[in-house]
Parts: sequence; structure tokens; C-alpha cells
Amino acid sequence: MEGRPLRLMFAGGGTGGHLYPALAIADELRRRHEDAVIEFIGTRGKIESRVVPERGYPFFTIWISGLRRRVSAATALFPIKLAVALMQSALLVLRRKPDVVIGTGGYVCGPVVAAAQFLGRRTLLQEQNSLPGATTKLLARRADEVHVAFPRTAEQLARKDNVHLTGNPTAQSLGTVSRADGARYFGLDPARKTLLVFGGSRGAASINAAVGPIAPRLAGEGMQLVWQTGDEGFEEHRRACEALARSVKLYRFIDNMAYAYAACDLAVCRSGASSLAELTVTGVPSILIPYPYAAADHQTENAKAMVEAGAGILIPDADAAALLPDAISGLLRDSARLGAMGNAARLLGKPGAASALADAVERLAQAQ
Repeated sequence: MEGRPLRLMFAGGGTGGHLYPALAIADELRRRHEDAVIEFIGTRGKIESRVVPERGYPFFTIWISGLRRRVSAATALFPIKLAVALMQSALLVLRRKPDVVIGTGGYVCGPVVAAAQFLGRRTLLQEQNSLPGATTKLLARRADEVHVAFPRTAEQLARKDNVHLTGNPTAQSLGTVSRADGARYFGLDPARKTLLVFGGSRGAASINAAVGPIAPRLAGEGMQLVWQTGDEGFEEHRRACEALARSVKLYRFIDNMAYAYAACDLAVCRSGASSLAELTVTGVPSILIPYPYAAADHQTENAKAMVEAGAGILIPDADAAALLPDAISGLLRDSARLGAMGNAARLLGKPGAASALADAVERLAQAQ
């Protein structure tokens, strides 16, 4: 790469949990190398198809979807999709000539990184969860470097010599916004206790169902709520909370989470690895409700690490409606416990993860 711009290709998406770590690494590399050619591979109709172009990165698509475990027409079509995706990925790698291909998970990552490895390009994998996915396990054997967020992840991989404990990268803006600015962004009173509720980029029906009935009570007790519902159920909850507009702020999606974390005293959310990385970097206490159908129940394993450190509370999805109201009220009234949980969360945070991963990408590019 001597004498020419750095060329990088990112593959990861399907959910914000796989996309936003890639964007955090890309943003750090763009900050360091203004002339770098940084491109993303994803799928149509998923979160990456909207967010990546908005962030100013070139975006290419391939035809691929996840492998469903039940027998269906989509399952029968999967081998054809995979073959097409591998060919599309190989052509993109040959044409775009990346120095390094970075995979951050999701089914789009598989064919792109596999094609890059077959064509002899340098590859780096970033695994967010404590239990690595099938794609990571398969590709890690031939990857130049594999970066993980939990010590136990390496135990699940056949090869150990290329594994690095780096943490999950987060946006540079996290932790830089003041509480006053966060409250102003949402039209809130910074002196009042504030709850942040979100279910990931697509929302979480069970969390929404548990929070909806208690929103009026929270507002009546002088508390505030910033609530990302996702698309499903947004209109229903918006209508139900119209009379509470001064205290309850509803959104389909919150684009700038740095302000949301800054404004809140407590978060209720799933326990995807990217969400936990953001909670720890910002020092926000949390009530975690793991998605019960995650592969190998990895969200429960993620949440246990927070609970063991004293940074969060775990409530099973099936118990959310019954246990969440008292858990929220109890914590928001206990400033001392919230402070202790926030400090514990911050001790788990790795704010330098994006920088360390950018270093790794530069190192591999120099070796290409």
C-alpha cells in the first residue's frame, strides 16, 4: 500500500449489533486517513442499507440471508443464495482490491470474508458476543486476526494464536455529551430521574408490552422516559402516551444514542454485546432482558457478566411484565445503588477498543 490510499472493505450487518461496531472502526480509520477508501458490503432492506449511506460510506449489496433451522422454501433456497453471494463477494474483492477485509458478524459477513480469504486478502474478524457465532467459528481458522470482547470467547475457537482481547468498539461520541445537553436534546428536565428504554435497532415487543402500562405511573411519580419502540407498536404506544408528552418521549429509532445515554439514569434493554459495550463506556446502570431466542442463548451469557460485576440486573424475558415495574421504580428511587452500578459498569468499559482495532487494521494493511 506504499504511496497509495488505504483500501478497506467492511462486511457486517442485519442488525445494529453487527453494524455499529464496524462503523466505529471505520470512523476511527477515516479520522486517521482522510484519503482512505472505506467501503461496506451488506444486504438490501436491512439496517445497513439505510445507515451506511447516511454516514457517507460507499455501499454494495450481495444476495444472502440467514439459514433458517426449520424446513421451508427459504431453507431450500439458501444453498443457491450462498453460491451467488460467494461469487458476488469474490467479484467485489477482485474489483475493489481491499488491503484488509473486516468482518463484524451477521450472515453477510460469511461469504465476503470467505471470498477474501480464498483470494489471499488479509482478513480481520471482530466478534462481539461471549459465545461466538457459527460464522466466526468457521472463518476464524483462516483469519489473520480475531478480536473478541470476552476472555471466554477464545475457549470456543479452534485456533488461539490469532485471537486478541480488545473489547467492543463504540462510537467516539459516547461519553462526551453532558447530561444537560442530553436532556435538552430530548426536551427533558435534567433534574428529574430519567429512564431509557430500547430494544435494539428493531425494537423488542416484550419490553414494549411491559413498559407501556407503567409509563403513566412513572410520569405521575415525576420520572421521565425516553423510549425507542422500533417500528412495531410505535403508533399504538404513541397514541397511548399522547397526554404524557412532556415526560414520555417516544421514537421509532434514536439515531444519536450518545445523547440518550447522557440524559438517563437507568436503561432497560436487551443484552446484545454492542448495547453492553455502550452501557459500560457511558457508565449507565441497566436492567437487562436477554432476547430468549438468540443463538446458544448468548444474550443471557452476556448479561451474566454485567450482573456478576454489579453493573446490571437480569430479568428473563418471560418475567418482564411481572418484574419490570417494581425493578424500575426501586432503582430510580435508590440513587446510591444507581451510582454504584454505574461505577461498576464503567470499570467494564473499553473506550479504546475502536482505536486498538484501527491499529490492527493498519498493521495488517502494511503487511499486505
